[in-house]
Amino acid sequence: MASFSTSLFVIIPPMPSTFRRPVSNSMYFSSGHPLIRRRGFQVTGATTAVNLESHKKHDEALDNLFSCPICYEPLIRKGPAGLNLPAVYRSGFKCKKCVIPFTSKDGYLDLTITSNATVYNEFKPARTELFRSPVVSFLYERGWRQNFWSSGFPGLDEEFKMAQEYFKPVAGGVLVDVSCGSGLFSRKFGASGTYSAVIALDFSESMLRQCIEYIKQETSPLTMNIAVVRADVSRLPFSSGSIDAVHAGAAIHCWPSPSNAVAEISRILKSGGIFVATTFLATALNSPFSFEQLRQLRLQGSYI
Repeated sequence: MASFSTSLFVIIPPMPSTFRRPVSNSMYFSSGHPLIRRRGFQVTGATTAVNLESHKKHDEALDNLFSCPICYEPLIRKGPAGLNLPAVYRSGFKCKKCVIPFTSKDGYLDLTITSNATVYNEFKPARTELFRSPVVSFLYERGWRQNFWSSGFPGLDEEFKMAQEYFKPVAGGVLVDVSCGSGLFSRKFGASGTYSAVIALDFSESMLRQCIEYIKQETSPLTMNIAVVRADVSRLPFSSGSIDAVHAGAAIHCWPSPSNAVAEISRILKSGGIFVATTFLATALNSPFSFEQLRQLRLQGSYI
């Protein structure tokens, strides 16, 4: 695995008087070396032919973005080009090495290791299973997520503004919104026009169905480069070093193994890629990082 130089920034909001420790933190993680603008996003070639060739390579890279969640080999895609809801839904994907097909269901592409399995049981923590409930998915943007401000979050608009500021160095790249829920921030990222493609990714089937419903209500699915994917954050279906930006809004505390998930995010990020996350750090039960781990990060040269 390639080595990365990393930066971690934890921004602590004003602490409510009812808590002794901060209850929400924001995390900024940058991998690799100073950014060099990607070909295809800012082309400075002297001829139109060079521009067209660069854009063609970029489009081909987007069409072959997904990989097998088992072996991480790029998936073979058959169907219309593009990373939007109709194009991905009408496409078929297959891993040549594992000989496993992956198809769309209810509008989203299922890239979990259990895709198309007839019998499979896997234990998930209660905090993970909670968000697979259709009731919670329905309520998430109807008051549930908005109430996080009472726990120290700055509010949805400010969170989005903060993330956009951190993601400026990778503008024009591919962004994956892991644990996207109902796509609250995925849709904001897509509508901003800042990224060549946005992947709304979650493990919850009901959250993804809600995300698709919101996308169809707010805009034409053809006009927004958003793909909706079901995947496990500990088995991300992307090749190593293929993603420019990863966002996780109020999610890390819900992951079964935060350390495994962060390792996966580090794997898929390009050199110069950026990971921005917000989460609760209220108690020893739901903190993905202990104070000792944060202290070690500080000693290793990160910023806190």
